[in-house]
Amino acid sequence: MGDPTAVARPDHVVVSDTGISLRASHDAPVDVLFDGRRIGSFWSLRDTTEDADGGAEGVRTWAWPDMLRRRLEGRTSLTLAIHGEDEPFYSAETTFGEGAEPLDLVDHRGNPLALDKSNRLTRVFEGRDEEHIAPLLDSMQVVLEALQAAGIRPFIAYGTLLGAVREGGLIGHDSDADLGYVSDHEHPADVVTESFDLQRRLVDAGFEVHRYSGAAFKVVVLEGDGSRRGLDVFAGFVRAGTLYLMGEVGAPFDRSWVHPLTEVELEGRTFPAPAVPERFLEAMYGTSWRVPDPAYKFETPRSTTRRLSGWFRGTRVNQEAVWGPYFADAASLVQSRPSAFAQWVEQRLDDGDTVLDVGCGAGKDVMWHAKQGRTAVGYDYVRRAYKRRITQARRREIPATFEHLNLTETRSVCATAAVVAGMRGPVVLTARHVMDAVNATGRANLLRLARSLLASGGCLYLQVYVGGQDQAPHGVRPMSPAGLRAQVAAAGGTVVLEELRRDDTDAGSGVLADPDRGEARILRMVVEWR
Repeated sequence: MGDPTAVARPDHVVVSDTGISLRASHDAPVDVLFDGRRIGSFWSLRDTTEDADGGAEGVRTWAWPDMLRRRLEGRTSLTLAIHGEDEPFYSAETTFGEGAEPLDLVDHRGNPLALDKSNRLTRVFEGRDEEHIAPLLDSMQVVLEALQAAGIRPFIAYGTLLGAVREGGLIGHDSDADLGYVSDHEHPADVVTESFDLQRRLVDAGFEVHRYSGAAFKVVVLEGDGSRRGLDVFAGFVRAGTLYLMGEVGAPFDRSWVHPLTEVELEGRTFPAPAVPERFLEAMYGTSWRVPDPAYKFETPRSTTRRLSGWFRGTRVNQEAVWGPYFADAASLVQSRPSAFAQWVEQRLDDGDTVLDVGCGAGKDVMWHAKQGRTAVGYDYVRRAYKRRITQARRREIPATFEHLNLTETRSVCATAAVVAGMRGPVVLTARHVMDAVNATGRANLLRLARSLLASGGCLYLQVYVGGQDQAPHGVRPMSPAGLRAQVAAAGGTVVLEELRRDDTDAGSGVLADPDRGEARILRMVVEWR
């Protein structure tokens, strides 16, 4: 007789360019390996969707994450195995796309890439030797000492702490290092004030710092080989017997579990840790934290998310999940042809108009407007998107500049409005697929910015996706034309021109849509404040 505790392994496996389909009777973590190297993992039920095409009963599909899907071109030996089992349940030579060459997932330096816990294609710790790990450990010690000098008591946190306590080393499927601290303050406003003061101290000490939220930031360290390493620093505090730690923790806690700090060993070195690290790990990962899970996902209670968002967040909506990965792909950065929308706008501008392109992305439209002989400024909250354009504009003496603007942070919007108010000459605002990509705060702030800058003249030019059978542009959601008109009216704007279009490939009027026939996919709108 067979083992009565054994559970049926997945079957009916089909691998395609879009994903992996299989039939599973229970939920289990599945490792995906290319040529024997783990590329990613998923749970057979939690991370899959049921097929609705009339295929075999119970078959579900795990779609390739976007960053990986764009790199699937070539052949490989693909293996699927339940995590922790030596024997795979599927193995086959597989060809993706039209590629005949071996599929080799590496970065520009030849380093192997894999999916991390956020499904980003990046370098993970698995397979890296001590020589490659040492610079990270050095950076951690440098930043920890800088934080201590700035007056707080930091410790390693999240996956870094988990690896140290559970394995004595870095977790193979992890890709970064996390640091944290628990403030002596009990009010969120004081925690934010302390975090910004800490940032200023680090900057004064010569560090480059990028802020995520009111209670989290990244410290960039230059390693010995010249590469840049970013270490995340998360603030926490205890309020009414509950520990809140950015960005996932809200759990009953005792301060004696935090201080005084203790020490743990990580990759042969000693690092600071909370007084009772097991209590922290349970608050972070639940009671099953001792069981390895390469496809772990935080299931933060909605109440905790709402509190942390209300107190601290708002500055990075969709950046990590949507736009950061998109602009990490070089193909998204090198496009130089202007959009049809930019050409459509240019036809309607007067001589001397300055173009302010909000949500400029990689800046191709900004550069094109500037080449037409006018001043153009691009704004976006993903700095890496337009970074190379700054160098191009300076080198070629093109009158284009780029600035950081975060529509979900009202302070950023107000600061931008103040700077633009000091510009000479008339300005116009353009926003191509911005209203349909940001949240309600971002939409309100874009209209607030337009109202403050255009009250004495100039127009806001909008383009949004309104639906249709074709796939929506990356990162946007369809908007109702009536809903957009209502938002504009509520902000005091007047719509002076609307065009419903079938697509976004023509700057003229050749593809105007008939809304009665359901042809519309794109809405272009011109708004004035008078």
